[in-house]
Amino acid sequence: MNFFERQNQVRRLSWRLVALFALAVVCIVLAVDVVVAVVFGAFDKPLPELILLMAITSLVTAAVIGVASLVRTATLRGGGATVALELGGVHVPEDTTDLQLRRLRNVVEEIAIASGVPVPQVYVLEREKGINAFAAGWSPSDAAVAVTRGALDRLNRDELQGVIAHEFSHVVNGDMRLNIRLIGLLFGILFLAVIGRTMVNAGVIGGGRSRDRDSAANALPLIGLAMIAAGFIGVLIGRLIKASVSRQREYLADASAVQYTRQPSGIAGALKKIGGLADGSRLASPRAEEVGHLLFGPGTRLTSLFATHPPLVDRIRALEPDFDPAELSELARRWAVEPPSGMQEDIALGLAPPAAPPAAPPPAAGAAVPLPPAEVVDRVAAPTFAAFRRAESLIAEIPPDVLARARRADTVASVLYGLLLAADPPARASQRAIL
Repeated sequence: MNFFERQNQVRRLSWRLVALFALAVVCIVLAVDVVVAVVFGAFDKPLPELILLMAITSLVTAAVIGVASLVRTATLRGGGATVALELGGVHVPEDTTDLQLRRLRNVVEEIAIASGVPVPQVYVLEREKGINAFAAGWSPSDAAVAVTRGALDRLNRDELQGVIAHEFSHVVNGDMRLNIRLIGLLFGILFLAVIGRTMVNAGVIGGGRSRDRDSAANALPLIGLAMIAAGFIGVLIGRLIKASVSRQREYLADASAVQYTRQPSGIAGALKKIGGLADGSRLASPRAEEVGHLLFGPGTRLTSLFATHPPLVDRIRALEPDFDPAELSELARRWAVEPPSGMQEDIALGLAPPAAPPAAPPPAAGAAVPLPPAEVVDRVAAPTFAAFRRAESLIAEIPPDVLARARRADTVASVLYGLLLAADPPARASQRAIL
């Protein structure tokens, strides 16, 4: 796939949908203006009075939506770790010795390099058997990535890499911020209905106590009913648009995952396993619907209009245009007998050991290490398990404080400059002057 072209197409459509959302809010404000003008007979009054009344009504309505939206947005701006812990996530430490968790951390660190963002906190949802993952956080600095136990058990390394790359795209493209803002706007619109109900109750009580049918109190129920209708209709339309935006951002994340990994087969394979396994991508957590827009795959079953994810077959076909949906049925029959094991698939590909051999000791300081050019070229883009073990042994020799700086975007450049400094004092002084 041409992932850059695909990203541009999805971004354009996403922002058109966001503009449509904003237009819906404007229409709600105008609808309330018209009802207020009718109730107070403003259309029979001079034009300046009509404009003044509608301007005041617009400002009040917009202020109600805006303030309620800001308050709701502020409550949702917690870091990604908060969301992961609320869903039962268990933190994966940097020094974990578990083979599956080590593979997960390695993949997360690789995609962090590919996407150019700091390494986020990593969590595993141990109680979830479905294949799913999410990235949460207001910005890359407070982001967290979580995967289900089902994803760790069922996905091979390439597929796990595709899923993690998809989640990093949500962080890089600001999808979390966009979703939080849309949720805040929906709450602001719904708050109109809450105020409308209060006005109806106040108007009914006030009207019952007053014999004056033309009193202002008797206008409150009509205005309140209009606000209730506008609120609920606005929320319905807003949810439809929000779901459409979420679906388009999923396409964007899939295309970005191909950009980061440079191969579509990994993420396509993960989607096929979701379609072919009985547990699919469903979450057992009662909060699955609330965080549905964050997930790699749908956590619950929603109608197509309100679905936060595109149809599975459409996502796979965007990655593999020749994909035949009948393949999912064949995979389901095969995996019903013997479910796939991601680690076993890695062993078959030579990316994981059948039994972890001891790491080879690093060469002595100053020892010559033969590196035939042809052998080096052959290993480019084709790492073996031995190469990974060799890399691990080299990393183990790096002092912990230096390694910590090498993993942070704000200090890694200084580490690289330090490694490049010459041993010769005059040359080093010249290099420092350049820096």
